[in-house]
Amino acid sequence: MKTKRIFLMVMDSFGIGGAKDAARFGDEGSDTLRSLIQTEDFSIPNLTRLGLFHIDGVDKRMADGTPIGAYGRLEEMSEGKDSTIGHWEIAGIYADEPLPTYPDGFPAEIVNEIEKRTGRKVLCNKPYSGTEVIKKYGEEHLKTGGLIVYTSVDSVMQIAAHMDVMSMEELYRCCKIAREVLSGEHCVGRVIARPFNGEYPYKRIAGRHDYSATPPKTTILDLLQKNGLATIAVGKINDIFAGVGVSEAHGTSSNEEGMETASHLLNKDFTGLCFVNFVDFDTVYGHRRNAIGYAEAVMALDRWLGSFIENMNDDDILMITADHGCDPSYLGTDHTRENVPLLMYGKAVKPLNLGTRGSFSDIAATIADIFEIPYDLNGKSFRNEVL
Repeated sequence: MKTKRIFLMVMDSFGIGGAKDAARFGDEGSDTLRSLIQTEDFSIPNLTRLGLFHIDGVDKRMADGTPIGAYGRLEEMSEGKDSTIGHWEIAGIYADEPLPTYPDGFPAEIVNEIEKRTGRKVLCNKPYSGTEVIKKYGEEHLKTGGLIVYTSVDSVMQIAAHMDVMSMEELYRCCKIAREVLSGEHCVGRVIARPFNGEYPYKRIAGRHDYSATPPKTTILDLLQKNGLATIAVGKINDIFAGVGVSEAHGTSSNEEGMETASHLLNKDFTGLCFVNFVDFDTVYGHRRNAIGYAEAVMALDRWLGSFIENMNDDDILMITADHGCDPSYLGTDHTRENVPLLMYGKAVKPLNLGTRGSFSDIAATIADIFEIPYDLNGKSFRNEVL
């Protein structure tokens, strides 16, 4: 049976621990899935039957029955543990150097240029929690109209603004300018618009927008598009790839909207890839170290997966993975270097253990192999093992 559609879903930050180089990233012992298992009444029957708890290195106490899909774990080759690097590797890029980070804030020449071109003063310019930074600098921002600029251990500049001070369009304008300024040696992975409103302690609102660096090399999206296949992006996928190689984009503001969009696309006639990101696990729960909320969000996705699987066509394939970890019970508030799961299901997919794969890019290589298109990017296909 020839595959017509592949639905590739990224559970953003859903790591499964066990990265052999975790200590090098300061993340030894981190394990996002283990932290979720320890929450009360955690139950994910659909991910379980796909084989999640049969994956090597995962706690087998929740394993139940014989998996209906192929399952394995993926190690990250690239130097990083952020969304940009993770998604790029899933799409076939190996990044041998990490994107730049700014633990002491951005250099004066970057700040001065942003202030000059936006006409607004830069406030903060330090690594900060997104919720704490608006508490600390919100009042000064309201008085001066300055941009609350902050970063993290990831390669990112985030710019927060209160909607009483500037419009969403003005915030986006300033972020686009920052994206242009952050080039060359200062080319961070993403510039992120972070709108907020209300009274102190203020509240972040919908309208986040990521301005990503352009992928430095060809990706599976480019190859699919070149060969006349659809490349449909859902969630922040279009942002992460700066629109390159994307034939159709659907932005979302929540996991729920992402699920609704994916269900809609399941009823659409196309041939190619639907690439979905569910971001709430990371931004709403992982970074905020909310294990209970994270677990509830995973269970909500699991309930939806039941109907999605039931309505798949016989020539569809589902692939589920993650881009990094963000252990909600670990120290700090940042991403964690972890292995990620790979679950694969379809009428043509053999239920088997794919073991430990050496790169996230094995996904891209396999997608190209399934669609029978030339592939010379990073990764090794496992098509012949599963189909």
